[in-house]
Amino acid sequence: MKRFAICLMLTAAAITLRTAPVHAAPDVVILKVSHFMATSSNFHKYLLLPWCDKISAESNGRLKCQIYPSMQLGGSPPQLFDQAVNGVADIIETIPTYQAGRFTKSEVFELPFLVKSSESGSPALWDYIQKNALDEFKGVKLIYAHIHDGNQMHFGKKSVKNLEDLKGLKLRAPTRIATKTLAALGAIPVQIPMPAVPEAIAKGVVDGASIPWEITTSIKLQEICKTHTETAPGHPKHANSIFVFAMNQAKYNSLPPDLKKVIDNNSGVETSKWVGKTVDGWTAPARKIATERHNTFNVLSEAEYKRWAKATENVDDSWIKEVEAKGGNGKALLEDAKALLKKYND
Repeated sequence: MKRFAICLMLTAAAITLRTAPVHAAPDVVILKVSHFMATSSNFHKYLLLPWCDKISAESNGRLKCQIYPSMQLGGSPPQLFDQAVNGVADIIETIPTYQAGRFTKSEVFELPFLVKSSESGSPALWDYIQKNALDEFKGVKLIYAHIHDGNQMHFGKKSVKNLEDLKGLKLRAPTRIATKTLAALGAIPVQIPMPAVPEAIAKGVVDGASIPWEITTSIKLQEICKTHTETAPGHPKHANSIFVFAMNQAKYNSLPPDLKKVIDNNSGVETSKWVGKTVDGWTAPARKIATERHNTFNVLSEAEYKRWAKATENVDDSWIKEVEAKGGNGKALLEDAKALLKKYND
């Protein structure tokens, strides 16, 4: 009986050791990082994981990320920014303009035919926010800001070479500015969550989607869309989306000075440049998949490109009026955005 009792005690101890929660050392800070993308996404694999690894290494393991992809902390993508403000998450990656009308000044980088690349657009966006729009990001410490490589149009069956071909076609639109842009081009914009886009195109619910090349791979859109309409290399795309990687301000303030320095050293314009260059690198491999499937590519001629740009001028005008209605100088802000883009393009 005595030997049996000892065995029971040893077994119980072993079970306790295997099931007890693992606690970090007292001086280790666990950062809850939340985003709306899947673990298979480029953003998760090539931006978030490397950034987290870097701050862990530079802090000698005292800063660690606990990542919650695909909205695992609850809520919906438009709520991510407020989850950072309210401390539901310590750090978030999001498209702030999913909250329509809240980030109006920052939204300038989503205007049509404005941004050429993520590499030049991302640091320009960072500088612009620091100069003109920090009031839109109260409650968080911005770590970096970026855009993606710009939207192209992907169609299930339709072949779109000009404005006339586009008229009346239903296209998935990601944000309110993109919605206005597609409408100005004569298309019918439709709001659909990204994961539902392939099925919607396959079933003919929509004719196509306004999506950057890099996202097409994660949802295998090259297999469903047989034609693609693009602007020529070096030309700004018809639409874009802004992203921010932001930290709860109170969480940042609670860090000791040496850990704040690690965060600071991995924030700002240089980090935004790194992100932009990384994002641009995803375009060619995604496009190559469509090429190898012998999909059709329609590249806008110079004359047609000018027609599309002309057709969307009212989107810029509408944005300027919205900024002015809130007390801002829309024209000056747009010119500042253009000047910063020129600085980094040059």
